[in-house]
Amino acid sequence: MINIIWFLLISIGICYSFFTGNQEMGDIILDSSYSAYELILSIGPLIVLWSGIMNIASKSGLLRKFSNLLNPFLKKLMPSVKNPKALEYISSNIAANMLGLGSVATPAGLKAMKELDRENPNKGVATEGMITFLVLNTSGVTIIPMTVIALRKAYGSINPTAIILPSIIATTVSTISGLTLDYFIRRRNVK
Repeated sequence: MINIIWFLLISIGICYSFFTGNQEMGDIILDSSYSAYELILSIGPLIVLWSGIMNIASKSGLLRKFSNLLNPFLKKLMPSVKNPKALEYISSNIAANMLGLGSVATPAGLKAMKELDRENPNKGVATEGMITFLVLNTSGVTIIPMTVIALRKAYGSINPTAIILPSIIATTVSTISGLTLDYFIRRRNVK
């Protein structure tokens, strides 16, 4: 539905500029595509680098060790999840999110959801573990927001790392709020 709305809005804008003879739409389209190209060139290497580091960490067993550190916390947070592979992917996702690398965290998050779905007796309906993981993933436990720092640097920020402290505060508040709400909703549903 949202795709249709965006398509209609863009089509109306293009038709309006065509019929009124307004050149601004064409200029905006060309400038935006060039800006997007420059942005991809500035952030692309960062994403490739961290994806490679996460892959090396996975193959070397470092993620498994990180997963073992997080397992007691994750088992209390998601007691219904028994799949160790799912917990490993969840830990990998959390590690990438801690570094502010959402695009690197996405593949691990998708694999974690697939693993969680294997345990799901009722396909098509999210389990408690899936919902809790989604809340944890959405709140984005970010300690160092690398992508935001790279964006700020690409756009000429004087101090691109000034975002770290506000990011830590925001992610702490959102994670605690989200997990607290998830906990109370789960308890209410059990009753």
